[in-house]
Amino acid sequence: MTFRTAGIAMALALSIVGAQGIATGANANGIERHGASLFGDLKYGPGFKHFDYVNPAAPKGGELRYAALGTFDSLNAFIVKGQSAAGLSLIYDTLLEPSLDEPGAEYGLIAETISYPDDFSSVTFKLRPQARFQDGKPITPDDVVWSFETLKKQSPFYNAYYRNIAKAEKIGADKVRFTFSVKGNRELPQITGQLPVLPKHYWTVKGARRDISQTTLEPPLGSGAYRIAKVVPGRSILYERVKDYWAKDLPVKIGTDNFDRLRFDYYGDPTVAQEAFKADQVDFRLENSAKAWATAYDFPAVKDGRVKREQIRTRNPAGMQGFAFNLRRDIFQDERVRAAFDEVLDFEWMNKNLFYGQYARTDSYFANSELASSGIPQGEELKLLEPFRKELPPELFTTPYSNPKTDGSGNNRSNLRRAAELLDAAGWKIANGQRMKDGKPLAVEFLLADPLFERVVGPYKQSLERLGIKVTLRTVDTAQYQNRVDNRDFDIIVQSFGQSLSPGNEQRDFWGCEAAKVPGSRNVIGICDPVVEKLIDRVIFATSRAELLAATHALDRVLLWRHYVVPQWYSPFERVAYWARLGHPQTLPPYSIGFPSIWWYDASGKAAAARAPQKP
Repeated sequence: MTFRTAGIAMALALSIVGAQGIATGANANGIERHGASLFGDLKYGPGFKHFDYVNPAAPKGGELRYAALGTFDSLNAFIVKGQSAAGLSLIYDTLLEPSLDEPGAEYGLIAETISYPDDFSSVTFKLRPQARFQDGKPITPDDVVWSFETLKKQSPFYNAYYRNIAKAEKIGADKVRFTFSVKGNRELPQITGQLPVLPKHYWTVKGARRDISQTTLEPPLGSGAYRIAKVVPGRSILYERVKDYWAKDLPVKIGTDNFDRLRFDYYGDPTVAQEAFKADQVDFRLENSAKAWATAYDFPAVKDGRVKREQIRTRNPAGMQGFAFNLRRDIFQDERVRAAFDEVLDFEWMNKNLFYGQYARTDSYFANSELASSGIPQGEELKLLEPFRKELPPELFTTPYSNPKTDGSGNNRSNLRRAAELLDAAGWKIANGQRMKDGKPLAVEFLLADPLFERVVGPYKQSLERLGIKVTLRTVDTAQYQNRVDNRDFDIIVQSFGQSLSPGNEQRDFWGCEAAKVPGSRNVIGICDPVVEKLIDRVIFATSRAELLAATHALDRVLLWRHYVVPQWYSPFERVAYWARLGHPQTLPPYSIGFPSIWWYDASGKAAAARAPQKP
């Protein structure tokens, strides 16, 4: 299952109906409940007042300024064309709202209730009568049906994510039913509830010339807690809180959406954005650079308390971040070539000299969670993998997967020797100092959008060149980068594959054959492996948590041994820095830092200096 938040992408959820979802009525589609949970009982009963992790008395007001990188040229977030602006999810509501302090739970937002039969063949949502778009028109089943049909047609992500939804139909004045093409897919009812509902009347009104298949800079109509107030194309976008927001008093929204304004200013690169934060032109910074965290926060505002720093531990899977190969390139078809690139990366030296010892090496696509495979396959996992023994590397069954290691000295000769042997075996022989095969050199380009990664790729490049590989490092602006990635015009990129605590249908978009063919899908690698395909189905159609764990372990293990990426590193902490005018609950939820939805503007903060001039 994939996850979302009310603003910047970070959150979780997943589902099977929980026993605490007390019945409000029964029909052929199952029992109507106020929420659903994949892991059993819901924490919050039908009469709950608000989520425990929010501050229900959080002050409303103030402006939050956040740094975005690159540029944008569209306010349509649902198509591949163009570069959409940051924060557009703020203007849309979904059928269900995730809880951030229990894994795999969601509660009714636009939908008042959710119901589905025991065989998971369909799901029915009853809409709240007060649900409204920002122009005051009610949200209807027709809007839900149109949104589903439109997004599935326009978006590669939604097309893959909702592949097993056969149809959506209005079955009453306030009800909509989604019928599935398969039975037993436990998460389908709940991920259907993650559908953003768009206003059909806005996009289809005669004479308006609106086309959801095209980019636009006309602020679209939404239903969420924020609307677009001002746009400076490519430079900034300002959202303002909707004072008469229809859902502001619902239990799932109490204590959230506290800022009057959310402003995203665009900067050319992370260094400029960091300087803007230090100059008090940005209020909050999620720091992803270990070097910056260790060395860049010694300015006066940190020392006198006007800027706060926190390392917040979360319980989310770290997922996989790595150097991802484009399998559409002939040079990466051979697993031995990909494994050779893995041998060359000297993480131990990097962690010591570049990262200040702040990272652990990623050894799973579900790192930092019980979903990660370990040891050798046993029990139910082994039963799942046994039918594919002839199609998989024999080491997968006999040897625990581990990343190549070095002594951290920077002299990784033994690793380079093993890499050379792999390349030789794959037919890439040295000729005049260059790896050659069939008269062609082994040459690759690392495509980057973040200049900060140049210091990481630089040493890696030198080691690869020692093996006779020609390496080019190319850093481009974010728009060009996204365009090249969407159209699969790259050799190697840095890619992250975020995971939830309950993987499911989104795995098709990550690793499935259909997604590999679609420009803009998340299968940037181009994986189309019959074994992976079958294991994805076992994950999706797991009938218990134990079965899900076994299937996920098996999928993880196959992905690792296929060497589709060179794994990088992760930290179990979110590193945040913010000006003291911002506040957050004393105890943040375990599965998200809740930013910006449960944070607020603290008028009594320690920031004594006047606010810096705003960018236009």
